[in-house]
Amino acid sequence: MSNPVQRVFPLGFPWETQDPFLFCVYHLDHYPKGNNAMEPAVSLEGRNLGNDFIIKDGWRMYHGQTIPGFPYHPHRGFETVTIVNKGFCDHSDSLGAAGRFGQGDVQWMTAGRGVQHSEMFPLLNTDKDNPLELFQIWINLPKADKFVDPHFKMLWHEDIPIVKDNNTTIKVIAGSYNNTHAPDSTPNSWAANPDNEVAIWNIHMDENETFHLPPASAELNRTLYYYEGSEVKIGEMVVKPDHGVQLSSDEEVVLINGDQKSHFLLLQGKPINEPVAKYGPFVMNTQQEIQKAMEEYRLTQFGGWPWPHADNVHPREKGRFAKYPDGKVVVKD
Repeated sequence: MSNPVQRVFPLGFPWETQDPFLFCVYHLDHYPKGNNAMEPAVSLEGRNLGNDFIIKDGWRMYHGQTIPGFPYHPHRGFETVTIVNKGFCDHSDSLGAAGRFGQGDVQWMTAGRGVQHSEMFPLLNTDKDNPLELFQIWINLPKADKFVDPHFKMLWHEDIPIVKDNNTTIKVIAGSYNNTHAPDSTPNSWAANPDNEVAIWNIHMDENETFHLPPASAELNRTLYYYEGSEVKIGEMVVKPDHGVQLSSDEEVVLINGDQKSHFLLLQGKPINEPVAKYGPFVMNTQQEIQKAMEEYRLTQFGGWPWPHADNVHPREKGRFAKYPDGKVVVKD
């Protein structure tokens, strides 16, 4: 039997990805109690506010000045998939859409021709800590779809299937696992076409468990990110946490877990195989298109910012909700 492991690499910040994925970042922040304004109820002294990416006391403010997170910024030419396993994210955007999601919810946003949004992390608990665990994944759009209309969709955790295979659970955010299908992606996504075999799975294995990752088509890029545990045997190789593993996509892969629970993120898909030009929040096919995107953003602000603050957060009592660009509101709790 051939070795399914093609390459093992250390996980940085962000994580290295393969086409059709552009970017994947894992945020694990052990935020303290919040105050009445949903800010950290501790001093922010000694932090590089506005650009705080160095872990201090277990957490970071990122680009936030008072509440951690990412105030308004533009995107064009790709999609963001944001998975919030712990804590909450407050979304606001230039389409007038908004939401608060967490506890396993996923937001799927097609930036397309251009959108601004903010992603803030309100600290809702005043009597206990506010841990945050979040993945953000960028999926490229092919040239034909770079200028589609922006689209915002919520995948609430109640609607995302979790498959149990002995003592391993597979949360199927995109794609399908053994005929269990994820909720639909946004309509213009590369993931919307099943022929592209895009998969986003969050896999949790109990200690000393064995899990068989099923084969898919041969031409896919498939990467398994190991972010929590002690060690796992993949094929003939023992892998430690904080490593990514590029795998053959058309072979069954046997994972034998060590003596602690292990957590993985699987990203898989057919490559788009087009030139990629990137500059910050813009992803196009040529540098000329990047220059044009920057010029259009300067002129139009991609529709402007309809919210009172760049770092907009929603009232504490809102709970989980989504407001869509057409005015429709969905309240979860």
